[in-house]
Amino acid sequence: MSDTILPVIAPSRRKFLGATGSAFAALIASGCTTVGTGNNRMAGASSFGGYGDLVPDPAGMLDLPQGFSYRVISKLGDAMDDGGTVPDRADGMGCIDLGNGKIALVRNHELGPAHDLGGEYSEGFGRDAEGNVLPGGTTTLVLDAATLEVEQQYRSMAGTIRNCAGGTTPWGSWLTCEESMWTRERDLADKHGWVFEIPADAGRQVNPAPLKAMGRFNHEAAAVDPRTGIVYLTEDMNDAMLYRFIPNVPGKLAEGGKLQALALSEDITDARNWENPAMTVGTDHPVRWIDLDNPEAPKNDLRIRGAAAGGLKIARGEGIHMGDGELYFCSTNGGAAKLGQIFRLIPGKNGGPDALSLFFESTSGDQFNYGDNLTVQDNGHLIVCEDQYTDTVTNHLRGVTPQGEAYPLGLLRIQTEPAGACFSPDGKTLFVNAYSPTATLAIKGPWFS
Repeated sequence: MSDTILPVIAPSRRKFLGATGSAFAALIASGCTTVGTGNNRMAGASSFGGYGDLVPDPAGMLDLPQGFSYRVISKLGDAMDDGGTVPDRADGMGCIDLGNGKIALVRNHELGPAHDLGGEYSEGFGRDAEGNVLPGGTTTLVLDAATLEVEQQYRSMAGTIRNCAGGTTPWGSWLTCEESMWTRERDLADKHGWVFEIPADAGRQVNPAPLKAMGRFNHEAAAVDPRTGIVYLTEDMNDAMLYRFIPNVPGKLAEGGKLQALALSEDITDARNWENPAMTVGTDHPVRWIDLDNPEAPKNDLRIRGAAAGGLKIARGEGIHMGDGELYFCSTNGGAAKLGQIFRLIPGKNGGPDALSLFFESTSGDQFNYGDNLTVQDNGHLIVCEDQYTDTVTNHLRGVTPQGEAYPLGLLRIQTEPAGACFSPDGKTLFVNAYSPTATLAIKGPWFS
């Protein structure tokens, strides 16, 4: 196997807000266009080789290209500083710069009522019918930014259900999202399906109130536009909507705001492309937004009301990433082959309409299979975690170039999914979770510059 690194395919004036939420990654301008042809984004196999073939991992955990390495920095059952242990099912995660040479990883745990909490915790948002604190929530790791040594590890929130993904904010917090609509009728003391905000520098467990104005639905992920403070929200349902939350006060989400669902100005109401495909790769469609009242939705009907008003149906909205002027999000089983799509949303400027396009659609599981969590490298390549469970699980970390070509970055060997991909503030380390049994990995290598 050659050690030669392939030349970077640079984006054109494409800038992203890194998953750290701390800085913009200004990218080198080039003659390559951000929007490519439909052919190269719907091919059964990519012509771009990425970092080369994956090398089998002797430890049997994660295959990576030549020159890459990983180490486990936290795993299921590790002792934490608050007396608990690291719980299972680590999912979405964000990396936030704390300053003074420290970074924080805030990590979701997609746990339901029957799962282990990972210790004795007396406080939390919700409880089961017997009064026990529910096990979902977040843990936070504080790392030395230079050595990546874990200096502190603690439970930062408890009492929720199925904290799937979320997103960092420009002001240094993590939005953790419940992918659950369970209610009191299911032997719980409280309703669920909310977003909560966790300070990255809390240093201890916090008990935030749910941000109810951001809607009650089967939440997946969130991304904040740093220019406006608007929060974009995905929903993990086969007939999902894409939502946005316009806060009354940018940066202060608890002070309420307006919830809306995305619709197209044209006569297109279904982006899934399952039957009579209406979305073609690379075509921009003008967007309008539908106001949604009663966001607490006791009937779990936000998406139904949105669709009735002309909202655009999306197949299982998943990971989302906001950049300087554009946003990308995954649809897990969208597309004619039901293998996944990536959409691109460009917020309008000077009062103009937003524009939505289908950026990528997979036609082969070997190319791209059930994209879930989504982040970006400072060279403009998207990094996507696959989430497909079959008899033999072969979930990859996938890269996608600015031209929409997918390539393998890693293969998780331990029969689970990679999750929570996010980069360190300096862009040199990719953090990722193995979902279950939980392990958090730090990956380094000869990244494209």
